[in-house]
Amino acid sequence: MLQELTIKNFAIIHDLSLSFESGMTVLTGETGAGKSIIIDAVGLLAGGRGSNEFIRHGENKCVLEGLFTMESNPITYELLKTYDIETEDDTLIIQRDIHRNGKNVCRINGRLVNIATLRLIGETLIDIHGQNEHQELMNPERHLEMLDQFGDKELLKMKEAYAVTFAAYKAAKTAYDKWQNSEQELAQRLDMLQFQVNDIEMAELREQEEEELLEEKNLLTNFQKITSVLAESYDALQGEETNGIDLIGRAMTEISTIEDIDTTYKQFSENIANSYFQLQELASDMLRELDQLAYDEDRLNEIEKRLELIHQMKRKYGDSFEEIKTYYEKIVVELDQLQNREDHVNQLVKKLSSLSEKLIQQGKELTKKRQAVAKQLETAIHDQLKELFMEKVIFEVRFFNQEKESDATHAHEIGFDQVEFYIAANLGEPLKALVKVASGGELSRMMLAMKTIFSKTQGLTSIIFDEVDTGVSGRVAQAIANKIYMVAMHSQVLCITHLPQVAAMADHHLFISKTEVAERTETHVEPLEEEEKVEEVARMLAGTEITKLTLEHAKELRELAKTQKSKQLI
Repeated sequence: MLQELTIKNFAIIHDLSLSFESGMTVLTGETGAGKSIIIDAVGLLAGGRGSNEFIRHGENKCVLEGLFTMESNPITYELLKTYDIETEDDTLIIQRDIHRNGKNVCRINGRLVNIATLRLIGETLIDIHGQNEHQELMNPERHLEMLDQFGDKELLKMKEAYAVTFAAYKAAKTAYDKWQNSEQELAQRLDMLQFQVNDIEMAELREQEEEELLEEKNLLTNFQKITSVLAESYDALQGEETNGIDLIGRAMTEISTIEDIDTTYKQFSENIANSYFQLQELASDMLRELDQLAYDEDRLNEIEKRLELIHQMKRKYGDSFEEIKTYYEKIVVELDQLQNREDHVNQLVKKLSSLSEKLIQQGKELTKKRQAVAKQLETAIHDQLKELFMEKVIFEVRFFNQEKESDATHAHEIGFDQVEFYIAANLGEPLKALVKVASGGELSRMMLAMKTIFSKTQGLTSIIFDEVDTGVSGRVAQAIANKIYMVAMHSQVLCITHLPQVAAMADHHLFISKTEVAERTETHVEPLEEEEKVEEVARMLAGTEITKLTLEHAKELRELAKTQKSKQLI
């Protein structure tokens, strides 16, 4: 539900803050005062197309902000989770800034999002219908989705089970089609894989081999330096002339003569003795290392050749031993499949046949269930249309593609069905596609009938009707008012109207007017109290001059509206 709306520097609106409540809210006022501008602002918050033309003259940007509550709207919550948008207290703040240079900045709960994400989330919060906008009804591709929305939990479970089977079938079909390439391509692939498998096997690579070889190569290439340093170090420690170990031995002998005098000297003596014996052992190790060191030019050449082979394998098959191993294991499996192609294809054929049969069966069951739901929807729509004085209109949900239900290749993600709504607007006329024959007024009433039915199940928090009642009057106007109120019993409704019957049904009434401030036109919005509501309904009835009789008529309309509303609440 839309709770708060703030608009700054948008069209003729300078700075406007509005609060909305649940139920049915009507917006009325003189032409050009800004009623549709307010709806346009809400539409932009829902991800509508923005333009710098919306920016108030003389300003650099416009700012729109809306506070929404999300009572039990799982679709919105799922989308917020998908896009990692945090929310608390079931509230959502959407802000959109449109700059003069064309830049759009969109935020949801402070997180920057792109227009596509804003539109996805906005569509779950707000549904806007204008007098020329019946997108769902005028798009046959949406009719199947609308039918499914009318369905029950059983239909939803059947769709989910079908979707799982379809995904498995699609994967198996892709795998099978892959094996139906030309024999020449398969033969070439077989030769290449055989070569690669042999190439990797002949290399006989070992884990950590490259690191070990590099270490050995480093020793051989630095042989002269290593032997020289080791020899000099050994000579310094234990050479024939004065050496380090002898000097430390002399110190050890001297300090031992006073070690019993004090614990400090005792510690000195032990430390020197430890160092003496450690250095003796180290000198012996150096001597052994010098004796064992040998320069082998042939071994160095072997190492360089082996490293070059490893580098070639890495260039061809992966950047590391692990990647080469993984690639090898993968192509061994593929090679086996190619060498045993007939057996593998036969297995795929069996799998594909089994999934195809299952998919067709589930598809037929889904169609049968949808046809039952379609009959229920037809009955519900006819009941609604009778209340809108369209009792002679025949509404039908037509199914196509039944002849293709036995061929899994015609399946799609949500079944085999293609559905379209058909109507016969007048008695004796044949049924024709709704999108081709319905007039604007018929579409408005058809849309209201469907919104009355679907508002319970769609989970939308706010539905906006922008002058959908244009061109009607009398009993039809009252019927439309009743239907809009019925929708408002399940969703928040904002409605721009010129019909006094619709205005009289409102729970809340906002009057939109123009004022002049500093030689600039600005929009002013005023919530009306009961007496003011009656006066506004009277103005809508009579025009500029309101008489006593008009006021009485307006009061009567309000009383009739209260009676109608109480009946619908029973």
